[in-house]
Amino acid sequence: MSAIGAIGELLSQFDVIAANPKAQLEKYVAGGKKAIGCFPYYVPEELVKAADMVPFGIWGAEGTINAAKEYFAPFYCTIAQMGLELALNGKLNKLSGVILPSMCDTLRPLTQNFRAAIPQLPFIFLAHPQNRRAPYGVEYTKSQYANVKKSLEAIAGKAITDGDLKDSIRVYNESRAARRKFVKLAGQHPEAVSPMHRSAVLKSAYFMDKADHTALLTQLNAQLETLPKSDWKGSRILLSGILADSRNLLQILADNNMVVVADDVAQQSRAFRLDVPEADDPMTALALQFAGQDYDVLLYDPELNKRPEYIVNLARENGAEGVVILMMQFCDPEEMEYPSLKQALDKADIPSVSIGFDQQMRDFGQARTQLQAFADVLSAKR
Repeated sequence: MSAIGAIGELLSQFDVIAANPKAQLEKYVAGGKKAIGCFPYYVPEELVKAADMVPFGIWGAEGTINAAKEYFAPFYCTIAQMGLELALNGKLNKLSGVILPSMCDTLRPLTQNFRAAIPQLPFIFLAHPQNRRAPYGVEYTKSQYANVKKSLEAIAGKAITDGDLKDSIRVYNESRAARRKFVKLAGQHPEAVSPMHRSAVLKSAYFMDKADHTALLTQLNAQLETLPKSDWKGSRILLSGILADSRNLLQILADNNMVVVADDVAQQSRAFRLDVPEADDPMTALALQFAGQDYDVLLYDPELNKRPEYIVNLARENGAEGVVILMMQFCDPEEMEYPSLKQALDKADIPSVSIGFDQQMRDFGQARTQLQAFADVLSAKR
């Protein structure tokens, strides 16, 4: 079989898993595994795996919000609303528990609404410190992770040993390395990896045991490395935002010959850009990883907003000709940051476009027009 054929078969496996997380969850449960729902974001999934359970990502889903409207104002972020909608509709019933962080003004009420609306599902609250780098911030993170660990041990019916956690950290670091490598290779070979396929590979990691995902991704990376240098003539873009998994939006990118060479998406590269450091105390290692996280609109930046400069440098380093900002509707932190981000990109002479969307979006006509015009701008600039 040719490399392109092998790549196509592997990509189709990721596509199936990303498109049907319910089937993946049922497979694990039928096999005797317990699964823990991990809401966005910065959940220490390593603790879940160390308890011999499967971390299962909950980032909402595209569709219509009905039941969750009883708990949220209509202008709330749809990631929070759709997460609760899934639970109220019974889609999360096969989970053995959920971990909900409180990173922003929308996620905080989600945690309490979820606790009230779904009392039958074991609930684990996680509060991260904003002053995460200082020694007291690291100790606070450790104390929160210790609470998560204790709750997971109760659900699993077993203790999480340091050896279990070190093994889990190793598996996750291997997964992060494989996903970082894939992002690079996908950007180099748009003839083989469409924006939809790229998204499916990264999204499927939230629904698979990380060792299984890494094994499959390692095969894909190896095949991509055998391909000759691409002579593709389309536009190279960087994606930024919280979510970038809408097949409609990704198809519009593909229709306009755009390839994603890099991203700063919370659900994608932002989730795996930083490994857990090697340390004798694995709980300290997990806390230090969070302490090292940066360039995120939801994290306190004592150096006064370095993220715009980071996005500019990321675009330059990866040869991105422009930046597509997928702006989640009603996300106050993203909206407040946008002027400084736009200013930095303009100053660096990097074209950008902001596309507003949410998980209830059905009409993509305006987005298509914006992205078609943006593709023309990039083509003319080239």
